[in-house]
Amino acid sequence: MRLKPIVALVLLVVVLFLGGFYGLAHELRPEPLPEQVNPPRTPPVLPTVEPRASHLDYDTLVEQVAPLSGRTIPVHWGDMGQRLIAAGAIDLGRLEAHYGGLTEEQQAILLGDDLGEITLNADNIQFWTNVLWALGLAQQSRVLDAGPMRQNEAQWPLGNYASTGGWTLGSKPATELYSSTRLVALTPEQDEMVYHVAEHIFRPCCGNSTAFPDCNHGMAVLGLLELLASQGAGEDELYQAALVFNAYAFSDTYVTLAAYLTLQGVSWADLPAQEILGDRYSSIQGARQIAVSVGPIPGAPVRGGSCGT
Repeated sequence: MRLKPIVALVLLVVVLFLGGFYGLAHELRPEPLPEQVNPPRTPPVLPTVEPRASHLDYDTLVEQVAPLSGRTIPVHWGDMGQRLIAAGAIDLGRLEAHYGGLTEEQQAILLGDDLGEITLNADNIQFWTNVLWALGLAQQSRVLDAGPMRQNEAQWPLGNYASTGGWTLGSKPATELYSSTRLVALTPEQDEMVYHVAEHIFRPCCGNSTAFPDCNHGMAVLGLLELLASQGAGEDELYQAALVFNAYAFSDTYVTLAAYLTLQGVSWADLPAQEILGDRYSSIQGARQIAVSVGPIPGAPVRGGSCGT
C-alpha cells in the first residue's frame, strides 16, 4: 500500500530532472547568426585584352570615309538659297546672327545663283545641315504629307518634333512651313522614288529612317534627296549622296564602321551605299553594336552629330 506514494515520488523526481535538462539545453542552444555581409573581395586580375582596332590607322580610315578635303555631290544648287529665303524657310538675319556673320562660302550658298555642286567637308557640314533642313521642311513631298509624321499627328502634333519645333531660323513658324512650297519640281514618280529610298536610309542619332524625318539630319537628307531627284538622279545616286552627308554628319560612327569592316576583311569602298545606310549599320542600335565590337580606335577624337540647330 505504501508503494504508490514511493512510485509517485520517483516519477515526480524524473519529471523535474528532465524538465530542468530541457530548460538548460534550450538556454544553451545558440541563436542563429545574423545574416553576414560578404566582405568585398579583390577582383581577380584578368589578362589584358588588346582592343581589336588597336592596329588600325585612324587617319587612313578617315580618308576612306570622310576625307578632310571633302566630297562633292554632283547636284546643281543654283539660287536655291534665295528661294528658301523668299519662301520664309530661312530668315537671313536670324541665320547670320546664329553664326555671328556669314563667310564668303555661306553667302554664296544663300545669295548666289551659280553654285553647280555641293561639296561637304568637316567644316561646312553643320551649315549645310541647316540649309538642307530648311529645304526638306518646306518642300512639298509625299514623305511629309503621307509618311509617319503625318500618320502620327493625332498622337504627336507636328510641331513637337525636333525637326519642326527645333527650326527657329525661318521667318515663318515651322508648322506653317511644313510641306508648304514646291521649291523643286518633282514628278509623282520622282516623289515616290524619294519616299522609297528614304525608307532605307537611317541615321545613328535617332535610329529612324529618312521617311520619318523627326530630327534635323533626317529633314536635311530628305531635302538633299528631293533636290537630286528633281534633277534626274536615280536611286543609286540618291544613296551615294546620302552616304556622303551621313559620313560627315556622323564621322565618328562611320569611321568606326570602316574599322569594323576592315577587321572583317571587307573594304569600305566595296560595300554598297544602300547597305551601309540600312538599319544594320546606320541606326542608333546598329551603330552602338558596331562600336562595342570594335572598341576604341587610337587617335580617334570624340565627335558626332546631334539633333538641333
